[in-house]
Amino acid sequence: MSEAWIRGEDARRASAADWLVRLQSPDLADLDEQVAEAVAFDNWLAAHPANVAAYDAVLAVTLELQNAAAAIGKAFEDGPVARAALARRSPAATRGWLIAGALAAAATVALTVTPFAGLQTAGSAPKSYVTAKGERRAVKLADGSTIELNAGSALSVTLGAHERHVTLAEGEAVFDVAADKARPFIIAAGDRTVRVVGTRFDVRRRAGELSVTVERGLVEVNPAEGAPHSGMAGRGFRLRPGQRLDHREGAGEVQLSAADPAQVSSWRAGRLIYRDRPLSEVVADLNQQFAKPIAIDDPVLAQTRVSGVLVLDDQDAVIRRLALLAPIKALPSPQGVLLRRDEAAKP
Repeated sequence: MSEAWIRGEDARRASAADWLVRLQSPDLADLDEQVAEAVAFDNWLAAHPANVAAYDAVLAVTLELQNAAAAIGKAFEDGPVARAALARRSPAATRGWLIAGALAAAATVALTVTPFAGLQTAGSAPKSYVTAKGERRAVKLADGSTIELNAGSALSVTLGAHERHVTLAEGEAVFDVAADKARPFIIAAGDRTVRVVGTRFDVRRRAGELSVTVERGLVEVNPAEGAPHSGMAGRGFRLRPGQRLDHREGAGEVQLSAADPAQVSSWRAGRLIYRDRPLSEVVADLNQQFAKPIAIDDPVLAQTRVSGVLVLDDQDAVIRRLALLAPIKALPSPQGVLLRRDEAAKP
């Protein structure tokens, strides 16, 4: 192995550690900054296959340090240097100082990184994650899985000994599930359950409408316990990459279609991409991104099909772009914005 190659790999790992810190920086409060940072990170990952492996390695070291914090602290506490320091420190300050010092020493040997936000350890009690309007969040689980929550989402996670369980109360998330045949990953979403072993997919649940889109691997979607078991609603489906399932909770209809996973999860980069989707779905998504509510007063208009791209910047600008994709006009209302059919618009 050449010295130049080793130096290159060291630089790659250092870049990966830097990205882990940058993506969790509290200074990125501005939405445009978050989007720009996410796009730059995606470009870095795509620049070389080894970048993905380096980033995974950094995350693995972080998780090991987090899980071993107690043991490292105890070992450091029993050492001669620590014992000498204990005599000069108050008992209340000792424990935190020892663990912090041990973690700092271990991080120096491995890689200097900070833990991923929202880390949950295996075997822990259920933990809830919520995003507000316009907020997106990434959660790294102790099993190596990642959940990226879209705005206006709420879910809880339990990592058990025999299965990993998520309840999606409302919203949308991209799941990148680490393979573990002994512990299937199960998502409860209304009257459906989504079961995987290791894959990447998007689940959207808003106002009783559920969709599942698969990017990688296989995903099983089955009726939940107590759900209707007749007709299409009573069937289970196995989705492959590029397939999408749509279902209205409590109804018997289930639709399967082809979909581009990159378009479905485009919200991760600060834009929404639609291909022949109802206007009601677009409005539901926008209502999770902006504070001013948008409403449609015509059920026929709500079913108008929309195709196009909406960049999520200013709400008024987004609505103006939407008017180029659908025959609508926006009117101010006491509640926010009301969309009505624009009879003068081209069909």
